[in-house]
Amino acid sequence: MGWFPSPFDNLLCMLLGISFTVWFTLLLVFIIVPAIFGVSFGIRRLYMKTLLKIFEWATLRIERGAKEKNHLLYKPYTNGIIAKEPTSLEEEIKEIRRSGSNRDLGAAAAFEMSDIFYFCRRGVESIMDDEVTKRFSAEELESWNLLTRSNYNFQYISLRLTVLWGLGVLIRYGFLLPLRVTLAFTGVGLLVVLTSMIGLLPNGRMKNFLSEKVHLMCYRICVRALTAIITYHDSENKPKNGGICVANHTSPIDVIILASDGCYAMVGQIHGGLMGVIQRAMVKACPHIWFERSEVKDRHLVAKRLSDHVEDKTKLPILIFPEGTCINNTSVMMFKKGSFEIGSTVYPVAIKYDPRFGDAFWNSSKFGMVNYLLRMMSSWAIVCSVWYLPPMSREEGEDAVQFANRVKAAIARQGGLVDLLWDGGLKRGKVKDTFKEEQQKLYSKMLVGTTEDRSRS
Repeated sequence: MGWFPSPFDNLLCMLLGISFTVWFTLLLVFIIVPAIFGVSFGIRRLYMKTLLKIFEWATLRIERGAKEKNHLLYKPYTNGIIAKEPTSLEEEIKEIRRSGSNRDLGAAAAFEMSDIFYFCRRGVESIMDDEVTKRFSAEELESWNLLTRSNYNFQYISLRLTVLWGLGVLIRYGFLLPLRVTLAFTGVGLLVVLTSMIGLLPNGRMKNFLSEKVHLMCYRICVRALTAIITYHDSENKPKNGGICVANHTSPIDVIILASDGCYAMVGQIHGGLMGVIQRAMVKACPHIWFERSEVKDRHLVAKRLSDHVEDKTKLPILIFPEGTCINNTSVMMFKKGSFEIGSTVYPVAIKYDPRFGDAFWNSSKFGMVNYLLRMMSSWAIVCSVWYLPPMSREEGEDAVQFANRVKAAIARQGGLVDLLWDGGLKRGKVKDTFKEEQQKLYSKMLVGTTEDRSRS
């Protein structure tokens, strides 16, 4: 006996069909089509303003509830827990000797056992207030953003706020996450298919034109997959062909943030899996620069590939993140000098995220790429500002390191970030011996100088 669908089954299929039709129609009309033409209906901006009002109400509600029950709301938290004044090694050691001895310092021996207390104290201070390690952990918030119940400064949660938090979980995971995953697959899928098709065309203006339009459209769809609300400043300084764009690095999505406003030639290592498929498709339509794993460490080969690219003024500007690792949106660390040795015009770009809506920092030692992207897609939004700084070139008598530091200082100043001299490679490596030797030389110089002064007298 054959199977005959019941009226209930027909109704269920009809409702599912209508739901999918409405779902994809909304995606097409309000997200994909605006992304193709680069327009916005202002829905994301309205959404951001609504979230800000909710966060403000939640913060006031927490503060009032804590005050009524005499709870400690704010735990002591500061970025700098040890107050240090800028003094030299010699001054600090003399102060230790002066406080530990009543003898005349001029008659004191060249070396005293009390000197070791200076190095012990500096070592303990470095452990307690390490300005490098804390750049690789999530930035602390001043208010609760309804994303987590373990915020350091906000421990008290009222019943009303708990219900609001639960409602937020349903909205983020039940509605926003499926929507964003759909958009992400749409953007990546279109990027792979369309760039592969464009790669079949002969080189020329038409191919370059179509490639730029396809890249912009797909990246804008991916931006909407994160509900990214981006404010671009000083667009007249946008990178031009034949130049190098350098920016501070907080997250892998920095690429999408910048590429949704202009086309760039990417630089990176060749990967396998899905990332490899995307790279192979992209390079067919646009001259991106991909290196084999064995080639990445060959500095001369990398420099030559970059130089050949920037010498052709018809090619897109190269996008590089000279820090080489992700920093937590509070500072800028040492720029690798390689991209500043080429001699091309450098276009600095400062990127600053607003952590109230979602933490964009990628802690690669804690989260894998898939886990990180899911955290991004389940946050409220990604809000950031991008500043295009005036182009910069090497000055006469300036080496690559000095040029890199000057560009880094300009980016830090514009983005309101802390300018640090430390290498971001310390995230995974040990401190170089040269830093230790520098302190040893300073101390030796002080002792030798004291001995020479005494011998003259």
